[in-house]
Amino acid sequence: MEKYIINKGVGRPVEFKGIKAQYIAYLAAGLLGLLLLFAILYVAGVPALVCIVFVAVAGTALFTTVIRYSHRYGEHGLMKEAAWRKTLPCIRSRKRPFLLNQ
Repeated sequence: MEKYIINKGVGRPVEFKGIKAQYIAYLAAGLLGLLLLFAILYVAGVPALVCIVFVAVAGTALFTTVIRYSHRYGEHGLMKEAAWRKTLPCIRSRKRPFLLNQ
């Protein structure tokens, strides 16, 4: 009798250390931005200790924000929230001919 591998988790979102789906990409982009910021500050002549402290604080803020959003909104919740904010609360027409030409 042959053994088959069961693919558990097919169709589930990618998750790494509690960070789900697109938040992994947000975290990667933020870390890349912090790396570039460190390089720019260091080349600009800012002392290395100041650069390290600033990037460490910004990185900690980035991690906590991404983890908070991941737990609060889930896989698609942040995109749904952004779409909800773009919708109009109601449509108003103050012109009377709009109603009479039906």
